[in-house]
Order: sequence, then C-alpha cells, then structure tokens
Amino acid sequence: MADIDNRKRSDASVFWLTFPSVSPSSKDQAEMDPADMEDVEEVEEEETGEDENSKARQLTVQMMQNPQILAALQERLDGLNGSPSGYMESLPKVVKRRVNALKNLQVKCAHIEAKFYEEVHELERKYAALYQPLFDKRSDIVKAAYEPTDEECEWKADEEEELTDEMKEKAKLEEEKKDEEKEDPKGIPEFWLTVFKNVDLLSDMLQEHDEPILKHLQDIKVKFSDPGQPMSFTLEFYFEPNDFFTNTVLTKTYKMRSEPDETDPFSFDGPEIMCCTGCPIDWTKGKNVTLKTIKKKQKHKGRGTVRTVTKTVPNDSFFNFFTPPEVPENGDLDEDSEAILAADFEIGHFIRERIVPRAVLYFTGEAIEDDDDDYDEEGEEADDEEGEEEADEENDPDYDPKKDAAPPAECKQQ
Repeated sequence: MADIDNRKRSDASVFWLTFPSVSPSSKDQAEMDPADMEDVEEVEEEETGEDENSKARQLTVQMMQNPQILAALQERLDGLNGSPSGYMESLPKVVKRRVNALKNLQVKCAHIEAKFYEEVHELERKYAALYQPLFDKRSDIVKAAYEPTDEECEWKADEEEELTDEMKEKAKLEEEKKDEEKEDPKGIPEFWLTVFKNVDLLSDMLQEHDEPILKHLQDIKVKFSDPGQPMSFTLEFYFEPNDFFTNTVLTKTYKMRSEPDETDPFSFDGPEIMCCTGCPIDWTKGKNVTLKTIKKKQKHKGRGTVRTVTKTVPNDSFFNFFTPPEVPENGDLDEDSEAILAADFEIGHFIRERIVPRAVLYFTGEAIEDDDDDYDEEGEEADDEEGEEEADEENDPDYDPKKDAAPPAECKQQ
C-alpha cells in the first residue's frame, strides 16, 4: 500500500477526468431521444486553419494531461536515484556468489510479506463486520430513518469549555429561535455531497451537473471479498429514487494481487491493483451527464459553404468513475491505461481507507484540518532551514548584504 500513499492526489483527479468513454455510433445518435439534444454547444470551425497561439495552448494542456508524458517524466526522475556505482562488478566472484545467496533470501522474505498482507486483508474483513452496525446507524441518521436521542446528541466542543452557564443558555435559545424560523430538515441534507466537496481529491472530480445527482446519495459502503476468494473490495454507492437514473446502487470493484512478480520479485511492496470494474448506469432519457451533444459549423475553404455537424462526445463527470478502462485478458496495458488505472485505484483506496470510516469528520472539515496541519509542519521545517541559512550568512565575515539587495525599481529591466 505504500506506493499508493506516495502518489500525488491531484494527479489522480486529472487522470480520472480523462477516462476514455465510448462515443455512440451514428445509429445510436439517430435513435437518441430529442431530450438528449437540449444542451447544445455551437463551435465555429473553419477548414482553412487555426490560430497558432490557440494551437500552442491546446498542445501544452494536452501534454500536461497526458499520462504517458507524465509517466515518462516520473521515470526519468526515478532514474536519477539509486544509480549503480559499479561496486558490485568489482567484487570477487566468491563474494558475488554469497550476494546471490542473500538475494534468494530476499525473495523468500517477499513471499512471507505477501502472506502478511493476505492476513491483513482477513483482519480488515473481520473488523469491517464490527464497524458495519455503526455505519448503518450513521446512514439511518443521515437519511432520517432514525432520530438520535438527546443522550446520543450530547457533544462537548472545545470552545464550550470556557463558556459560562448564562452564555450557554443564551446560545441555546438563539439556536432554538433559528430552528423555528427554518423549515424542519430531515436527517442531514447533502451529507455525502458536502463530504465530496470538502476533499480536494474528490471535489476535483465533481462537475456542476453532478451535484444535483449526488444530493440523492445516501450511503457508501465497503464490501470485502469472501474468505477463500481472490483479494478484492467493492465500493457500493446507495442512492434514493431520483430523476436521473433507475439504479439504487452503483458499484466499483477493485481486484488485487498480493504476491511477488516472478520476473521482478524485489519490486513487491504490498498488494497491487490488477483490474477494476464499474457498473452500467441506467440513465433516464436526456439525463446522462457523461455525454454531451455539440454542433460544429464548418466552412468550406473553396466554395465558402457552411455545414452544421452534430456530434455526441464524452463529458467530464464524476460518474465516469463507474466506467474505468478495461484490462485485457493478457494483462498488458499501454502506459496511458496504466497511469489512469493507478490514479483510479488511488481514489478508490482513499474512499475505502479514509472517507467511509471518517465521513463525519470530512463533513465537518475536522479531518481536512488534520491533513493541513501535516503540511504546515513541513512548511515550518522549511522556514526553519531558511532561517538557519540567513543566520549563517550574517555570521559570515565575508558576507556583504548589499550584493543580495534587489536593484531599485527604476533600474529593473523592462
């Protein structure tokens, strides 16, 4: 799992938005309901050529969102570390022979480590059953199926410790007055939508047209594979009846492998994703947010005539999450698909490990503050190092502050 934690979450959301979607055929377009054609984007397009600056900008954006290019850059950076020094080649043959014995021991360690992760998976399954009654009660409160008692709602916040009894009573009366003025809400409205919007990794996946749908999301559950079955877990998204699709549950299953690769056993670092599968979404006609219809006007460079072409193209949406790239039976993937799959697994792993167990803390923002504190500590360390460098400069007898001073504004080059 360590390799997952080291990836950048922002990269995952970029890859996620570039999931390939299958464009409908011309026959499908002909049978498409007129309602699917409501949101139309008109684009003027001439066959005589495009603006060079616009093409350059588009090329830059495409390069930065191209998983193959990013993977190549990462590979180049990784190659800078751990370069062999030639020491091994200089060793006597008898020493090399003993090193080979150590390598064989390391392979055996990798196989033991694989068994360790299998047992961890069994423990996760065991404790998931203990957590589930609590998560079910959480779901009942969110969707207004259960009203918690006064005792269950009692919570002493840090700021309340210093309040006097008189101030507490006054605050209570003000809250009751506000509640009377407002309409009585059921459960906790937009609970999961708020969670998603509060987490950068997930909010980057959301589009404006996704939000009305996610208001109907009532619960997310994690289901582990049964004992004796290959290692996997499934994310289950439960929706109340809505106008967008007829599914009550949308699923995403991640199949994993916890064994060293025979061709490269030293690369083993815990379970790795083998493939993931989504589920079909039964969209109501005209409500499919993963597709959009555009009209392009094309002008003939010779005759000057204009024609209008209508196309249905993929649209950025959170719900592309349920149509991941397919993995061939032989398991061979191109670099683009590998990068997308890795980013997809990171998102699924984050939902499983962090979002589902700690949903209320992401809803209130407390879990996010904890994450921010981690980054602040790193920043403080950097500030300390910078301060030490400045102190060293001041203690240097040959240090001349005038040389570091910025030139006057009027002297700067234009």
